[in-house]
Amino acid sequence: MTTAQLAAAPRGEVEHVFSLPHVPGAVAGIRRRVRAVLSDWNLTADCAADVLLVVSELLTNAIVHAVPPATLRLSRSLPEGCGTVRVEVTDLGPAAPAEDPASSIDPDEHGRGLDIVNALASRCGVHVHTGGTSRWAELPSA
Repeated sequence: MTTAQLAAAPRGEVEHVFSLPHVPGAVAGIRRRVRAVLSDWNLTADCAADVLLVVSELLTNAIVHAVPPATLRLSRSLPEGCGTVRVEVTDLGPAAPAEDPASSIDPDEHGRGLDIVNALASRCGVHVHTGGTSRWAELPSA
């Protein structure tokens, strides 16, 4: 979106879309770009930190588990009262199956990302559609 498009967004909504390269290290680059967007939105430091953590967790999940390519959609809505930041990562695959309890993943190293997202988000979920699967989270921005 151009600056003019951002200024013309309806009802205080602003949206940015980032393609996620399916390579290690991609999350750090996207985080830098998201940090700049959040700074432009003048979010509090605590809110921006929470959004960045949710972005990191959902993007890392996409790199490790999803069918590429993946896309991050970051949007802000400013309805009367309370604003919201929405983080949505979409990939081409179906929703991941439930974790195998006998999995060889070390719980001290992996597996807490969605718990972190659930703890920080006011709402979150998974939407399976013809274009793939979207995992999303909404955080208050006020």
